Amino acid sequence: MDRAVSTLPQVASADTEFGVFTDEGPWVLTLEDLAWKSGLTRIRTQLRESLPGLIRSRKLPPGARVGTTVRHLGGALVLWYLTERRKGGSAKTAGISRRLRLAAEQLGPTYIKLGQIVASGDGIFPPELVAEFKWCRDQVPPEPWPVIEQVIAEELGRPTRDVFASIDHDPLAAASIAQVHRAQLVDGTEVVIKVQRPSVIRRVHEDLAVMAWLAPHLVGRIPIAALANPPALVELFAETIVEELDFRLEAENMIDIAVTFAKLGQRDFVVPRPHPTLVTRRMLVMERLSGFNFSDVDGMRAAGIDTDAVVRSGMIGFLEGAMMYGVFHGDLHAGNLFILPSGKIALLDFGITARLSESKRIALLTLIVGASNGDIPTQVTAMRDLGALPENTDIDEVIAQLGLDQPPVDPTTLTPEELVGELQRAIKTLLALGARMPKELMLFVKNLVFLDGAIATLAPDLDLFGEIEAISLMFAEKHGERIMQQLGLKPQEDWKPDLTSVKAGFGLDDTTERLTHREIQARRAEVRKKLEGNSGGRRPRRTRRTPN
Repeated sequence: MDRAVSTLPQVASADTEFGVFTDEGPWVLTLEDLAWKSGLTRIRTQLRESLPGLIRSRKLPPGARVGTTVRHLGGALVLWYLTERRKGGSAKTAGISRRLRLAAEQLGPTYIKLGQIVASGDGIFPPELVAEFKWCRDQVPPEPWPVIEQVIAEELGRPTRDVFASIDHDPLAAASIAQVHRAQLVDGTEVVIKVQRPSVIRRVHEDLAVMAWLAPHLVGRIPIAALANPPALVELFAETIVEELDFRLEAENMIDIAVTFAKLGQRDFVVPRPHPTLVTRRMLVMERLSGFNFSDVDGMRAAGIDTDAVVRSGMIGFLEGAMMYGVFHGDLHAGNLFILPSGKIALLDFGITARLSESKRIALLTLIVGASNGDIPTQVTAMRDLGALPENTDIDEVIAQLGLDQPPVDPTTLTPEELVGELQRAIKTLLALGARMPKELMLFVKNLVFLDGAIATLAPDLDLFGEIEAISLMFAEKHGERIMQQLGLKPQEDWKPDLTSVKAGFGLDDTTERLTHREIQARRAEVRKKLEGNSGGRRPRRTRRTPN
C-alpha cells in the first residue's frame, strides 16, 4: 500500500460539514471563495451548444486528418477482411477488435480516449472489443517532462518553482488527455497535479469532425453489434469528451459529488479536495490520497476491511446519487478508485460526471422502481423518456415486438443456435425501433456493470437476493415518501419490490431463496460457451424474451 504523508500538520476541516472530504485536510475549501468556479455554468452551456457544430454532417472530408484516419482504420479493416474474417466465430470478432485497437493507438489521444470508454463498457460492448481496448487504459506514452513543465508554467503564469518545491518528472499515470504527477507545494503540502497534453483540444476537435464524416460510411460494415450505429456512437462520444477538456469543470464535479454524498449522509466515500486557487483549464492540483488498490482483496482483508461492506456502500452510494440528485461519477473502474485504510472508498478522476436534467432523473427513478417490481410498461416508458427510444414510440408496440409480454426464458435452456438467433432478433428489432444509448444511460449501465464486477472481486459469495431486499428496504425507509410523491404513486401500494420478477429475470423460479455472484458467473460461463461454440445463426424456435 502506498502511503503519502504531508510534511505539515493537518488541520481539522470545516468543509466536511458540506462535503465528503478527509477529516483533516491540507487546506479547507470555502465555496464562495473559489475564483475558478466563476462562469462555469455558462461554459458548460457553451460546450453543449458547440456539439452540433463539432459533429455536423459533411459532404466533403474535413481536412488533412482524414487521410491519416482512413489510412489507419482502412488498413485495419482490409487486413482483417483478408485474414480473420475468413475464420469466422470468435476469431472474427477478436481479429477486428485487435486491429481497431492498434489503429486507435496509432491515431493518438482522441481515439485512445474512445478506446478507454469502450474498455470500461463490459456488458455494453462485445467482450473481445472490451478486452482489447483495456490495453489503452492509463498505458499511453507520456509527454516529455519539459513539455509538461511548460504547460504548468503557462497555466500558473510564473515559473513552477514559485509554487512547487518539487514535481516528480515520471507520471503516476498517463492517459489520452492528461497525465498525473506527484508534487509538493512550497509549503511542504503533498499534492498531485493533473496536466493536459498540449494541443489536445485542437486534435480532439479535428478528430470529432473526421469521426462524424466517416461514421455514416461504416454503418453495416463493422461486424460488432454495439457499433451497429456508428453515427450515434460518435455523438455519444462527443458529449462525453468535450467537458473533459476543461479541468475547472472537473474540479466543480469533484465538489458537487462530495456535496451530494454529504446531503445523502453517505459518509462511506471520500473525494480529494481540489486546490482553492491552483485550478485552471489545463491544470488541476488536488489533495493526495493513498490506500489499497481495488484488486488488493487480501491486503484489505488483512487490514480488517469488510469487503462486503465496501461493495454494499458502493452500490447504495451510486444509486442514491443518481436516483435522488441526478449526479454521479460517470466512469467507475478499478483505476479511478481505491480503498482507504478506514474502509472508505476514495473516488478519483471526475472528468466524466453524469448530470441528469430533472426530467431524466425522474425517468431514471421510474425505470429503477419499475424494474424493482417487474412493471414492464413502466420500464419501457422510462427508457423512452430517457431518450433511448424516439419520443413518439408506441409503448405497447415495443413490448409486443420485443416479446416483453411473454415469460422470460432461461438462456441456459436454449440451444446455441436459439440463443444467437434470439440475440440477433433483439438487436435488429431495437435498431428498427430507433433505439439508441443516451450518454447518461450509458454511463449508468457502465457503472452497474463495474459494480457487478466489484461483487465478483470483493464479495463473490454475497447473497444477492438478500442485498436487493435490504437495499430496497433502505430506500423505502429513507426516501420512500419522496419517491412516491415524485412518481405520483400511493405509498405502500404502487411500489413494492418484487423478488419474483427479479428471480424470473435470472431464469429462476420463485422457490429459489438465495443466489450468489459466483453462481451467476457459472450461469454466464455456460451461456458464453454456447455463444462461442455456435458458428451459425439459425433462427430460434422460441421468441420469448431472454433475461439479462
